[in-house]
Amino acid sequence: MFSRALLSIAVVSLSAPVLADTVWMKNGDRLTGTIKVFDGGKLLLDTKYGGAIALDWKEVKTLESDQQLLVKQGAYEGERAKSLQPAEAGKVILANGEAPKTVELASIEQILKPKPVVEDLVWKGRIDAALDYKRAEKDTDNYDIGFKTSARHGRWRHTADGEYNRDTQNDVTTNDNWNVEYSLDRFLTDQWFWQGRVDYTRDHIEDLERQRTVGTGPGYQFWDDELGAFSLGSLLNRTDYAYRDGGKDSFYSVAMKWDYNRYLIGKRFEFFTNGEVGKPLGSVADYSLDAELGVRYKVTEWASLNLKAERNVISGTEDSDLEKTRYTAGFGVNW
Repeated sequence: MFSRALLSIAVVSLSAPVLADTVWMKNGDRLTGTIKVFDGGKLLLDTKYGGAIALDWKEVKTLESDQQLLVKQGAYEGERAKSLQPAEAGKVILANGEAPKTVELASIEQILKPKPVVEDLVWKGRIDAALDYKRAEKDTDNYDIGFKTSARHGRWRHTADGEYNRDTQNDVTTNDNWNVEYSLDRFLTDQWFWQGRVDYTRDHIEDLERQRTVGTGPGYQFWDDELGAFSLGSLLNRTDYAYRDGGKDSFYSVAMKWDYNRYLIGKRFEFFTNGEVGKPLGSVADYSLDAELGVRYKVTEWASLNLKAERNVISGTEDSDLEKTRYTAGFGVNW
């Protein structure tokens, strides 16, 4: 009797359908997988047969999900749905127990997995590392470790990034510096924001020993979704230089910042560039440039390989132009 019961349970388990989210397209296609996020006009569906697929929201007919999801019909307020149920073309039912609600797909701004405490918190980041050890006639050790992380909740976005570089040859250090930056953005509209930031750089080798910059100004977010982001910002900065010989400079400057990344080929490859170009309001320097350009290849959902080129220029300082170019290849983790 007991064996028959176990056999019945096994048969039911094997015959029961595997729960999955379903998306019906306007062209008649029916796709199954796991809904990851909807933002920026793209619905990201994670499938076993094709990986992560970005679907055009305008081509979605209706959808179904047994997940708890935060559905935002406005830019900053959302409704927590216990599940999504299919409806007529162009609509979906938000199931919340006794009072299901039918809404237009066109009215939905975002679909997110709710987070504990802060439901609409979106947190992402990465850590990249490049290490090179060479033992030959000339022993060399090269380290390059960097991180960037951002968290957005409602109208606020926090961003922090930093980097450490160190190169030695035959026990002689030829490059040793680190940099950290924190910025806080307040979104005034869906695209326009106001930014405040603090940046500090310490160099143990170059003549320019310390740099500290505090700035503020408006910015514009062209897009920010699962396939990438692009923003421009203009800043009025107060910068302080400290030189190795004891000299100091303080000045104001205007600057333009950019931050761009784009995923390609099913989010396997990522092209990215970010940086800042500034013009001092005085005779301390002609201009400054701090830029990064590179590509990443996702090996797994969390691991990646990267190639980067970095360029730092401060032209027209009290001693001479300061220029550095660095190329690295390494690995990283993403979340």
